[in-house]
Amino acid sequence: MRTFMLSLAMLGLASAPAAAQSIGGTYTVAGTNFDGSKYGGEATITLTSDTTCTIHWETGGSSSDGICMRNDNAFSAGYVMGKEIGLVVYKVDKDGSLHGLWTIAGQNGNGTETLTPKK
Repeated sequence: MRTFMLSLAMLGLASAPAAAQSIGGTYTVAGTNFDGSKYGGEATITLTSDTTCTIHWETGGSSSDGICMRNDNAFSAGYVMGKEIGLVVYKVDKDGSLHGLWTIAGQNGNGTETLTPKK
């Protein structure tokens, strides 16, 4: 698994307008690949409507973009990496950090990812 986890075109879950508004910003990325190797980088979430956002990752020397949505304390996205399709689901903590699991269709296993808001 390459360390640039996300080469994205994101899809998500339904969202409440107030919840989506509180998620925008820049985040530090820390994650693990399927094999347990670590990667890091930065993600920026930009609100595009009351219920949707775009997201841009710079991880492992590559960049990726997608769309995203939030529902209460769940933040979910689908992504495309090359020709592969994946899914990432985060739990939004009270401190604003997002803790998630990601996978790729047709592959066994998952990786982890934490997005921590930059101050």
